[in-house]
Amino acid sequence: MEVALITVGDELLSGDTVNTNANWLAAELSERGVAVARILSIPDDRAEIVARVREYAAAFDAVIVTGGIGSTPDDVTMEAVADAFDRGMAPTDLTRESVERRLAAIRERVPDREFDVDVAAEAAVPEGSRPLLTEAGLAPGCVVENVYVMPGIPDELKATFETVADEFAGDRRSRFLYTVEPESNIIDALEAAGERFDVAVGCYPDREADHNRLKLTATDGDALDDAATWLLEHANASETPVSRDW
Repeated sequence: MEVALITVGDELLSGDTVNTNANWLAAELSERGVAVARILSIPDDRAEIVARVREYAAAFDAVIVTGGIGSTPDDVTMEAVADAFDRGMAPTDLTRESVERRLAAIRERVPDREFDVDVAAEAAVPEGSRPLLTEAGLAPGCVVENVYVMPGIPDELKATFETVADEFAGDRRSRFLYTVEPESNIIDALEAAGERFDVAVGCYPDREADHNRLKLTATDGDALDDAATWLLEHANASETPVSRDW
């Protein structure tokens, strides 16, 4: 399974907000054996979102789009996804009830504050989509064909993803090894492991821990284990973190 991530928001591109959502989603998907093939950050531009959603929906098994849902002027993601599939926007009984329930909870928690919310607009999703509802946020997410639209607020994103997490599964597995050998000393071994065993091999220096972390990834468990065994010998690697003594 190959998945693309699209994170939407001007604040991501300006550096005002750290894009923790992309990192969290990539880790969750990888843990489930899914290949994250693209991570793209784009502005709150309706036409740009439409173009990228159409492109990625055609190219990958699934697309997760986060950010830009709600009722402020820069929240254009939901409408853009509807445009990408030539659908209108409308609330459903489920999304309307969810928004009303969440508003009631908020008003109970903050009784001295007025909330002027257009429930129909807040509850609108692309026609024919599957709503994604949680108790974490006000605006609902949704699924349109193979595109999953989720909130950008991290807690709301995590709650929404958990409602569909079982829909993401793949056969990619990874193992980590550690070596204190300088990168230049193990280039040949890393290249050979990749060619011999049909595995992807990444080398990530960790200056703070003073070692290199090797990540082996494959869809064949036996090949993965064979490559790890081979690198334990040929790259002076270990299965537990080690530090240089020089």
